[in-house]
Amino acid sequence: MSTLLPSKNLLPGGERTAVTEADNFGRPLRNLRLSVTDRCNLRCAYCMPEEEYTWLPSRDILSFEEISSLVDVFCGFGVDKVRLTGGEPLLRRELHRLVRLLSEKPPLKDLAITTNGLLLSEQAAALKSSGLHRVTVSLDTLKRDRFLALTRRDALSGALEGVEAALRAGFAPLKLDAVIIRGTNDDELFDLLEYARERRAEIRFIEYMDVGGATRWSPEQVVPREELLARLEQRYGQIEPLPERTSAPAERFSLRDGTVFGIIASTTAPFCGSCDRSRLTADGIWYLCLYAAGGTDLKHPLRNGAGPKELRELLSRTWTMRTDRGAEQRLSMRDKRQALLGQDALRGNPHLEMHTRGG
Repeated sequence: MSTLLPSKNLLPGGERTAVTEADNFGRPLRNLRLSVTDRCNLRCAYCMPEEEYTWLPSRDILSFEEISSLVDVFCGFGVDKVRLTGGEPLLRRELHRLVRLLSEKPPLKDLAITTNGLLLSEQAAALKSSGLHRVTVSLDTLKRDRFLALTRRDALSGALEGVEAALRAGFAPLKLDAVIIRGTNDDELFDLLEYARERRAEIRFIEYMDVGGATRWSPEQVVPREELLARLEQRYGQIEPLPERTSAPAERFSLRDGTVFGIIASTTAPFCGSCDRSRLTADGIWYLCLYAAGGTDLKHPLRNGAGPKELRELLSRTWTMRTDRGAEQRLSMRDKRQALLGQDALRGNPHLEMHTRGG
């Protein structure tokens, strides 16, 4: 079995993970991004630029018990990290019940959620008491008019209140994700970093990606990692990289005063060689790469009576054949690169949408 790039799949102490099966490039499966709904209460330009969508039928959405059963199978395969996503995951009714089911599984060492924060003021305390470990809030701007333009909703105050609610509930350190788009919000780098620093949160700047609903993406709108670092260094002085022994997508850096921030450079410096994550949609389709055109149906085998052993074998057959290097392949296109998909393609297959398979 060959290895594409040196693997970062190490535990904090430097030990290798205990998974016995890996894909064609030696990458184990440890990290599952679990979408619980394809619905969202925002329409972010880089994810859901339109108002009308083809939604997944409610009868196809996995129940909490079905999700829990599938997570057991994934844990048996080596997964020890689960992140709840959407759409907007907090739109799923009584999500804290699912959190409780998952938090009681001993193999899961990390249970997190990514949310736009609008419903956190109502749910943060219940999520914390149910066993959720970590929260990441997506926050691309601190300007009300810009938030409205980016998301088509006048809801910045709700997002900011969600951040405060997460902090009050004890989610620390809180993480904030900001997709940086040239000409849209790249003038807010310092403001966003200061906002995070004041709350002892860690902000992660994300390069604009050409996936799913980013139908208006163009290379010119990407602010690359090197430029982000140069701008920040010009303002704050010397920036030190922090060594990482995990497969986390963010590179982490420290300012002179100890403030830590991250950069996720999926577009210009992809990390396919150490990618140990996959995605399960709310209706049970398993994707091995964010750029993958197709996935593996786990819902129908589960509902047709497949047991843990059969499902485990299905995971094994699928993962060990994995050759996905989507971000690297996109990078190799260079001058020919444009948005991955158009709106017509997305309308024909809602599973291609970012809000369906989770970011």
